[in-house]
Amino acid sequence: MAFLEDVVWPPAPLRTERLVLREPEVRDRTAFLALLASPEVHTYLGGPRPRDELEREMPGAPTRRPGLFVVERDGAMIGQITLTEESGLLPRAAGRAELGYLFLPEAWGRGYATEACTAVLDWFTGVLPGRPVVLATQTANTGSRRLAAKLGFVEAGLFHAYGAEQWCGVWSPAAAPGPNP
Repeated sequence: MAFLEDVVWPPAPLRTERLVLREPEVRDRTAFLALLASPEVHTYLGGPRPRDELEREMPGAPTRRPGLFVVERDGAMIGQITLTEESGLLPRAAGRAELGYLFLPEAWGRGYATEACTAVLDWFTGVLPGRPVVLATQTANTGSRRLAAKLGFVEAGLFHAYGAEQWCGVWSPAAAPGPNP
């Protein structure tokens, strides 16, 4: 089954009403470090990583790779969206692309995650038509589960990993919600 290695990368930046989704650049390093070291961002992800460790691991520009989009608002990075091969944690979801997202706390509650994820899912549907996408999050992460529902993900199952109950949803282009009025 084709995945991002079969897609021309990087795509042209994706533009929404308020955001630009693009490849990482040197200027994003500080925001990446803040994102990965944030206790708020990593509440449901096993906790933040020590900033000094992150600085040693990322001495320069953030690593570019297929499926990683920086989310930019007014010229500054506010988050990231990732598409990867599904991790295999839920057997029913094996072989699908997995959507992930992290946003700086100051960007929460403004609809940026919905806007950015919708743009990435639309792009993904254009380059790999009909390919379903999975999303996994801790069951306790109600904000992430609300976002998944807005995007059109439907529950595929619950499982235990990383010391907590996890929720897995599946998104299909045919079942995705239409544009918001």
